[in-house]
Amino acid sequence: MIISLPRNVPEDQRGAAAVELTLLVPALLLVLGLLVAGGRLWFARTTVNEAAQSAARAASLARSTTDATSAGRDAGLQSLATAGLHCRSTSLSISTAAFAVPVGTPSTVTSTILCVVDFSDVLLPGWPGSIEVTGRGSAALDTYRSR
Repeated sequence: MIISLPRNVPEDQRGAAAVELTLLVPALLLVLGLLVAGGRLWFARTTVNEAAQSAARAASLARSTTDATSAGRDAGLQSLATAGLHCRSTSLSISTAAFAVPVGTPSTVTSTILCVVDFSDVLLPGWPGSIEVTGRGSAALDTYRSR
């Protein structure tokens, strides 16, 4: 004996999968694009922060304020170039006030990098606009080193 169950499904389902697919694929591509854009923005922020930290560390190893400013600037810009981040404009400042602190007193050299990155570099090629990415770094100056 064969028992047949009632069917609530309409008989004609031809083309339903194609319609679902045409609605689902653009949404999935949009989500994938947002993930890629978020990752690239994260990369830009991380790169600028690492460059600022490198600049502060290089400045803290120098013996004078002028050497610290020069070494920090070179290290920060080199770090940005090595990572492959292209800034439309770059502003790098290094605080060398720590060199004026008397020997034996703890002090810190700080650096700040402001990088204006085009959206076409971090999101999608041809995308208009830009974003300002700021990074800060600091490094301790040797407490008992002559200044």
